[in-house]
Amino acid sequence: MMQWLESIGIRVEHICLQTGVYPMLLLQVIRRLYTPPWFFAHIISQCEKVGVQSLPVVLLTAIFTGMVLALQSWVGFHRFGAESMVATVVSLSMVRELGPVLVGLMVAGRVGASFAAELGTMRVSEQIDALWTLSTDPIRYLIIPRIIAATLMMPLLVILADAIGIFGGYLVSVLMLEQNSQVYIERATLFLKLQDLYSGLLKAVVFGGIIGLVSCAEGFYCKGGAQGVGQATTRAVVISAMSILISDYFLTIWIFQ
Repeated sequence: MMQWLESIGIRVEHICLQTGVYPMLLLQVIRRLYTPPWFFAHIISQCEKVGVQSLPVVLLTAIFTGMVLALQSWVGFHRFGAESMVATVVSLSMVRELGPVLVGLMVAGRVGASFAAELGTMRVSEQIDALWTLSTDPIRYLIIPRIIAATLMMPLLVILADAIGIFGGYLVSVLMLEQNSQVYIERATLFLKLQDLYSGLLKAVVFGGIIGLVSCAEGFYCKGGAQGVGQATTRAVVISAMSILISDYFLTIWIFQ
């Protein structure tokens, strides 16, 4: 009995310690944002890595999501003669939910894993400790540029994904299902409001911050050599994806209620 309780206590303690890493790192990042140096060259480099290099996977995901969504919507609406609403469903779904969430998951899998692996490798090879000996703050030099890049690039990626997803729905609706192109364009924009666009962009900013914070924290506090780096990378992707889905629910309640 005592061994069972002890094992539960050890697991609870580990979860609490692991969870406390994120707010602790966030506070350190916020405290350093207001004072120089800011290492703009590193920020630009990370923006290129997060934004430009993620374009292929993001756009490919978006266009096929829009195409599948249009096809499935048409199959359902065709049963009661509402095929003209396909464009509305595609545009609202992409802008409000699917755009930010799918882009967040793709970026978490690609960029989040990269951040965690890079910082984890630097930790186990003692490169981060070497930065301290060179009077260089590793949080300011390594983590802040990555978090800023993820937070800034996510809304831009989401805007492109929304446009490409709606275009994918247009291709299916007009070329395959022979709907009128003018009707599709009018229906795609008729029921969209600025609140829908702003809600998607707000979610993108939050998701970018989550990806940057979680992946950097997992890599920065990595332990256990090569095996620890692999475990940190896996945790970064899984925790980022779960956090995106959970925060999406609460953001939706806050925005639309």
